[in-house]
Amino acid sequence: MSDQIAPIDPNVDPYGYLGITPNTDGSITRLQIPSRPFATSTTDHDSSVFTKDVVINPAKDSWARIIIPREVLNSENKLPLVVYFHGGGFIMAITIDTPILQNFCATLVAEIPAIVVSVDYRYAPENRLPAAYDDCVESLYWIKNTPDELLEKYADFSKCFLLGTSSGGNIAYHVGLRVAGVGEYLKPLEIKGLILYHSLFGGNERTKSELRLARDKMLPLNASDIMWELGLPIGSDRDHPYCNPMVEIRSNENLFDQVKIQGWRILMIDCDGDPMIDRQIEVFKMLKEKGVQVVGCFSEGGFHGCEYFDGMKLKELALVIKEFVRV
Repeated sequence: MSDQIAPIDPNVDPYGYLGITPNTDGSITRLQIPSRPFATSTTDHDSSVFTKDVVINPAKDSWARIIIPREVLNSENKLPLVVYFHGGGFIMAITIDTPILQNFCATLVAEIPAIVVSVDYRYAPENRLPAAYDDCVESLYWIKNTPDELLEKYADFSKCFLLGTSSGGNIAYHVGLRVAGVGEYLKPLEIKGLILYHSLFGGNERTKSELRLARDKMLPLNASDIMWELGLPIGSDRDHPYCNPMVEIRSNENLFDQVKIQGWRILMIDCDGDPMIDRQIEVFKMLKEKGVQVVGCFSEGGFHGCEYFDGMKLKELALVIKEFVRV
């Protein structure tokens, strides 16, 4: 991995890597505060796509970007709807306006093809979990309740998937569990499955891959520990269900009943260069044991979020998602 991917070594300066400075009172100071639109606007970041920014809840500073293949604007076809939750460890000042996220979403939109609604949400520690879950659930109701001409005309609401990267994968998982039992209230939006890409999970006990990659240049243990310390409810440890899904999976026999009743499928994607890989495989095996329709795509090499930085790998990822969505 080049220095251009991680210009600040998280093993040397984890707070600087996360874009924050810790204060003595437990709060943080952000080194950069991202701009967010508060009015509907149309933008043109990529010639192959048409984008539109929409405010979901101005009181919570939450918004979304609708991304549509430009070529579909001249057709009658409706495309699958992918609701995307970005990463950032719940605390990094990353928005859907970040260039690598724009490229990620534009590639998915073109290759699948699909309509993507990329959702921004509140950060921790100013708004600790479950605030991000709340915001992303609210985004689904916004899609259902707010008539948007682009979505109404071009999105197939009956074929919706929740996709998340890193902490966004964690969000997609928990949002999916929340809404699996209330499908009737989301119609005409019909969720068909979850796509969990390099999902950020954790636990008090370290896994072999976390220890093997403890000083990883993208997601070392010291950085992920800070993410959980600032992201979880105050007083919680890393075995809180928001962090460690295995705790709830083992304690709640009926956790996935609604997921199975709805016929949802789950795609889990990771690589053995990601410290999270052992946790992904553990959750994957448990989902299979519980009778959930789950597909695993685990590859060799790579690193956490590597497809963001490699155009060929990103296209390969898009094809994996395409095959999952089209079934």
